[in-house]
Amino acid sequence: MAATGPRLNWAVVATGGIAGTVTADLALLEDSALHAVSSRSAAKAADFAERFGFATSYSDADGGPSGYELMFADPAVDVVYVATPHAQHYAVAKSALEHGKHVLCEKPFTVNAAEAAELTALARDRNLFLMEAVWTRFLPSVNRAWDILASGELGAPSWLQADLGFPAPLDPASRMWDPAAGGGALLDLSIYTLTWALAALGYPDTIDASGILNKDGVDIQNALTLRYDDGRQAQLTSSLAASGPGTATIACSSGWLRTGGGNIYNPRELHVSGPVGARVETFEPEGTGYTYELREVTRCIQQGLTECPTMPLEDTLRTMELLDGVRAQLGLSYANDSRP
Repeated sequence: MAATGPRLNWAVVATGGIAGTVTADLALLEDSALHAVSSRSAAKAADFAERFGFATSYSDADGGPSGYELMFADPAVDVVYVATPHAQHYAVAKSALEHGKHVLCEKPFTVNAAEAAELTALARDRNLFLMEAVWTRFLPSVNRAWDILASGELGAPSWLQADLGFPAPLDPASRMWDPAAGGGALLDLSIYTLTWALAALGYPDTIDASGILNKDGVDIQNALTLRYDDGRQAQLTSSLAASGPGTATIACSSGWLRTGGGNIYNPRELHVSGPVGARVETFEPEGTGYTYELREVTRCIQQGLTECPTMPLEDTLRTMELLDGVRAQLGLSYANDSRP
């Protein structure tokens, strides 16, 4: 994607699947340089750096600082992308901010609202850019959906249904099933169903939650009902037990809109039915689709912004508070909840 300002040196924390996918899209930005990557393992860090063309790599020092702390001390690093498991987001992002680095932190931002509030306060105090990486908000298909709703073509939104799920094999070694890592359907998947509901209907007046926890206290499946005092509502389902259509349907007073051509986190189609008939709008994102989020983060930092207008920190804070309320109803807790 074309440059919009001075080149920024990016650093990536972790070398897992999401780190690789996002890094491949980051490489498409002309004004973003792949400077450094860190991992606990020197071999993994070096392999990742070679695979994507990073200038250098860092790993944990025996009995000394972590690889990411060593990387944050590198004065050439401008902005950090945090791609660790959920429960590590707070500590890694905090360290990056304390080292004076801008931060893009993978969703969910943290595992609870208290951590999110601390990071927000730290970034604002240091005058540094900080954003939760909810990439769906930046996709052309999703922004087109918001434009259609805002135009009034379909009338006023009344209710919404959204689902996201897949059968995840039970693997105690996987972060998906590790309560200490913030595993479960809520933090991994419900972020996406909530993205559609909150954008179309706003934050609810009340929310009812039900779900299934396994013997380790990890939520396998959940169902959320968002209620609004004016009668609007949303029904959201997330599951690690079964696959669903992975769609969002928004019903309005004069028509409806439904996603298609891929899951709700990256839809390639919008099916629209209204007073003037039905149509399907199609989209083909650049790269995997993370380029739009990465381009906006880059632009914001280049222009001296400390928050992104499309994904402001206030939205992250309110959403984390909402998720805390859901967890209270589900009886779901994480190790970080007891952190001082």
